[in-house]
Formats: sequence, C-alpha cells, structure tokens
Amino acid sequence: MFELLLIIAILLFSIMVHECAHGLVALLFGDDTAKRQGRLSLNIVRHIDPMGTIILPLILLSFHLMTGSGIIFGWAKPVPVRPSKLRNPARDYTLVSLAGPLSNMLLAFAFALMLPLSMMIFKEHGIPFFIARCVFFGVKINIILGMFNLLPVPPLDGSHVLAYLLPYPLSLRYQRMARYGMLIILILMLTDALKYPFLLADYVSGALLSWMYSVGSFLG
Repeated sequence: MFELLLIIAILLFSIMVHECAHGLVALLFGDDTAKRQGRLSLNIVRHIDPMGTIILPLILLSFHLMTGSGIIFGWAKPVPVRPSKLRNPARDYTLVSLAGPLSNMLLAFAFALMLPLSMMIFKEHGIPFFIARCVFFGVKINIILGMFNLLPVPPLDGSHVLAYLLPYPLSLRYQRMARYGMLIILILMLTDALKYPFLLADYVSGALLSWMYSVGSFLG
C-alpha cells in the first residue's frame, strides 16, 4: 500500500510539472492562455483528466500489481495553447511541445541526485527506505513519461515535433492522423509494441541510477 500511494503521488506530481512546463514555455513565447485560465498552478486539481489521470493509471497499476507485468502511464488535462498567439507559431509550438518531456527528464535527474546526496548524508547508516523508493520511482516514472510523450503518435508531444520537421504537404497529412491517435496507442498496447520504448526507459533509468550510485560512492 505504501508503494502504491508513493507511485500515485509521484505520478500526479510529475504529470502536473509536465503540463505546467508546456504553459510556461508558451507564456515565454507570447501565449498567456494557460496563465489566464489558471493552469500555471501547482494545484493538481486544475490538471486532472478523469480518464488519463485517475481511471487509466489505477487500472494499469492494479493489473501490474496482480500480474507483476504491464506498463503504467497516464496524462493530465492538456494545457491550452493558442499557436496563433506565439511569435513564431510553427517553431514555438514545437518548443512548447518539447517542454513537457524535457521537464520529466529534468525531474528524473533531480530524483536521481537524491541518491548520491543521501549516500553522503547517511553514510554507514544506509539510505532510509522512503528516500530509496522515492529515488527509484521518481527516476523510472519520469523517464517513462518523458519517453512515452516523445513517441510520434498524435496527440503526443512527439507528434508535434515530427509535424514541424516534415515537409509541409506531408505534415498536413500526418496531422490529420490526430483523430486516430488514441486508437493507434491502444493498438500498440494490445500488440505489446509499446514494450520497446518502455524497455528502453527501464535501461536508461537503470543506467542513470547506476551512474549516480558511482558518484555517491566516489564522494562518500
């Protein structure tokens, strides 16, 4: 139960930071829509999407606890962005899209930094269990969120990046796929194709934690 509550807390916090990052970068480039609608807030209630933030993560988490396998992810209510208000709509909207996954990668690094810091503080007493689990879940959840959102499947953030990079005619045709985005994600889940980016996320998480452990051992 403790780990379940910790996973939920870190997931909600990470999703909230992800959405706030979109809004902050949009504001930086001239679109204050998210600010005016109160979405640049650390109040999780303002970011909750009933299906993506509560129902789906709980279903996936329950399945994972019962079977020991499966993936866990979710999403929040998208931050409103009006590309027409951005100074350079195509380029700036791409940077707004990248801000969310980048914020998760930075959060993963921040959680990982807790490992060498804890090793230096507690030394021979060992890292407290709570901190150790925060580090593990904080790194893993944020790398999964970051990498999942970078997939080039509409409406995920990676699709906006690919749309910007494609030649204009191809970009228009690609963006029309957005209506089938959730269906594509569901098919990828049912065919187990999503396991590959999640396996990569597991590898990156392990490598980052291993590196931070080496740093802590060296400094300690």
